[in-house]
Amino acid sequence: MYDIETFYAGLVEHGLILPTGIRGGYGRGAVFEKILRGFNELVSRTAAPDGAEEMTFPPIVARTLIEKVGYMNSFPQLAGSVHSFFGNEAQARDITSRTQAGERWEDLLDITEVMLTPAACYPVYPVFSGLLPNGGRLVTVLNWVYRHEPSDEPTRLQSFRMREYIRVGRSEDVVAWRDAWLLRSLELLRGLGLAAQSDVASDPFFGRAGKMMAANQVDQRLKFEILVPVISEEKPTAICSFNWHQDHFSSKFGIRNADESLASTACLGFGLERVTLALIKAHGYDPQRWPEAVRAQLSL
Repeated sequence: MYDIETFYAGLVEHGLILPTGIRGGYGRGAVFEKILRGFNELVSRTAAPDGAEEMTFPPIVARTLIEKVGYMNSFPQLAGSVHSFFGNEAQARDITSRTQAGERWEDLLDITEVMLTPAACYPVYPVFSGLLPNGGRLVTVLNWVYRHEPSDEPTRLQSFRMREYIRVGRSEDVVAWRDAWLLRSLELLRGLGLAAQSDVASDPFFGRAGKMMAANQVDQRLKFEILVPVISEEKPTAICSFNWHQDHFSSKFGIRNADESLASTACLGFGLERVTLALIKAHGYDPQRWPEAVRAQLSL
């Protein structure tokens, strides 16, 4: 049965998620985290032969980076901007009196130099700037991501984790890598008992111009997703995405191949919370009752 309210209630009842009063901002219980970590470690083992460089970044990025990659042109509705207090004591007292009176006070805050990270791969591209080694580079990150999409639907979170691999190099190498990982990921997810299927997809570009950009993305087959029924059979949930950016990032950050030609980039990302929810939906709220083959792969 696919029912949002029943699924959410079951997740709460079994302590898998912890309500916080924030739509799309619930906490995760110990069992939820154990499943999530088990899947992340399975991905690491699967990808180990590739020899990806591991990097770690904070959940914030420079505002200038967001502006440089054009995020606000394409996805202003998803952005999270960090503001803080820069005022004097009188203004601080004003904040105190307003909050105690239940009044609005955000006009006393000013913009900072950082924004919440909207895509796990974004902090990596400046690192690639310059001349690449022969064969390009491959990097993996596990980053918290923020997107302003408040919802009661348990797979649609405002703050979540993405396990990503970012490939940079010649176009033919990058596309071949992305396509190989699409098949690799389908095999991995189906091996966990998930009814995974792939399809061409597009990003949620904003506005009328965004519809044209999304259509162009589909026409060029720049983005694929792996879909699993979690909330609905008719509209399965995307739990993994595969994106070829062509030279969008390499042109902005001066990323060049060893022969001085402009490089190409691609990334693949597993939505760790969504994969975890897909596994719970497929096998039940108690991992101790899951199929032994699945439990073994996830070290449960």
